[in-house]
Amino acid sequence: MPSGRPDHADDHPELLDAEDVGEEVPVNDEEGDVAMDSDTEELIIQNDSIAFFDGHADSVFAIAQHPVHPSLIATGGSEGDADDAPGKGYVLDTSAAPDRPVLPASYSGAGPTQSTELDALFAIEGHTDSINALTFTLPRGDFLVSTGLDGRLRAYTVTLPAAAQSPSQPAAATISFLAEAQEVPEINWVAPCPSPEYPNTVALGASDNSVWVYTIDPAADPENPLQVVNTYWLHMGACTAGAWTPDGSLLATVAEDSSLYVWDVWGLGAARGVVESNGQTVVSLTAEDQRFAIEGGLYSIAIDPLGSLVAVGGADGNIRIVSLPRLSAAASTAAGGKSAARGAKSGGKAASSSQQVSAGGQILASLKTQSESIETLSFVSPTGGQPNQSTTLLAAGSVDGSIVVYDATRSFAVRRNIAGAHEDHSVVQVEFVPGTWLLTSCGMDGVVRRWDLRGGAVRQNPAAVAAAAGGAVPAPTLADAGLVKEWKGHRGDGEGGGVLGFVQGSTGERVVTAGDDGVVLIFDA
Repeated sequence: MPSGRPDHADDHPELLDAEDVGEEVPVNDEEGDVAMDSDTEELIIQNDSIAFFDGHADSVFAIAQHPVHPSLIATGGSEGDADDAPGKGYVLDTSAAPDRPVLPASYSGAGPTQSTELDALFAIEGHTDSINALTFTLPRGDFLVSTGLDGRLRAYTVTLPAAAQSPSQPAAATISFLAEAQEVPEINWVAPCPSPEYPNTVALGASDNSVWVYTIDPAADPENPLQVVNTYWLHMGACTAGAWTPDGSLLATVAEDSSLYVWDVWGLGAARGVVESNGQTVVSLTAEDQRFAIEGGLYSIAIDPLGSLVAVGGADGNIRIVSLPRLSAAASTAAGGKSAARGAKSGGKAASSSQQVSAGGQILASLKTQSESIETLSFVSPTGGQPNQSTTLLAAGSVDGSIVVYDATRSFAVRRNIAGAHEDHSVVQVEFVPGTWLLTSCGMDGVVRRWDLRGGAVRQNPAAVAAAAGGAVPAPTLADAGLVKEWKGHRGDGEGGGVLGFVQGSTGERVVTAGDDGVVLIFDA
């Protein structure tokens, strides 16, 4: 917390004590990718990919995956390393990448398996600066949206033939430019709305502090298919991250001024009487509340699978957990159509089932286990997300190279602290394989790793196992932390390399990466 504030115990949320922390695994990864001979300086590079695309002229900053056909991948970056380099992206079909054999090639006498080079289906052009965010719209991926540091939002129609019924066979997809909007200086992120009631809707956050929501609907207005649904201007700093609730009823955003706003985009909060006096939000928290103040700002956000909690991460390893309002009655009211929600927004009365509605905005936890900025957050309910049947986990990745996993069902106690998950390089992204205990991560060390957070006897207490066997205590390793697989192929160590993002679909069977070295790699899990 910043110094110079009044120290009132009642004004601060309870912090975790050291004894509340679960296992901490300070890993000692002795393996490396570089073997250096003093005479020849031979560089040995490991490449675990089954396919690659190297059409980018510079770093790949953004990657997105089609929601119905996961082999359709969009990537985006820039044409070069100049400050004014134009943005460029591609759409790929990764179904051409063959699966690796179950047994090593040596078992059948064949030579080493080669990585397959992929061609682009479509080039994403028209940006005058780097493409830094991409998404396919929900629920069916009818449109692809690219956004960039030039402030442009460009939408493309994605057409799939009627015969493409298999998600693994979209090779005949046709991509065509639809429309463009440019209302802000720079766009930082874009996120698709998951609500089936409001298809093909996206939200974005900009450097001028604003938040925009667009619906893409060429049928309604062929001359102006990008329709502005709402624009919000309450943040006092650049909007850095945003996320929709799983049902798409609310949009939460954070900014560099350490503010969190949860927007009532569709009027469902107003319908239930939980909208705030500004008429736009159901939750508002800023640095004026000393319990919420994070000097240095907020940069990451995630919402749990039940839509009841939002986690925000920022500078110096700070995380805040905030409750969200329950709008179940409003959601069912709106299920009859958009007009119900819009009518409520303009002054409709709350339904009789108001007892199902509860206000949000309570700060439930203030966490600080890691030492540097929290760059990425991810929630999961491994057993399927039923309220009384599952554990809910929160994973946090930090610039200090660590990953911490909290148990959201046990007052956010630390379940696992992987102090060297990506050595001393920044963790760029953590993401759970939906509905499982498997967590995938990537970092600036150029490695993608997968962790099984269920643990086991050796992982949970290697010292006890060694003592029981009468041996010496082994040094902790990545395997002790739950590492079950890792993929290498990108340059790392911060030297023009690292992995800037990945997608893994709903099953995690294939991982596709965006490399700071300008290469896209496809790994078979």
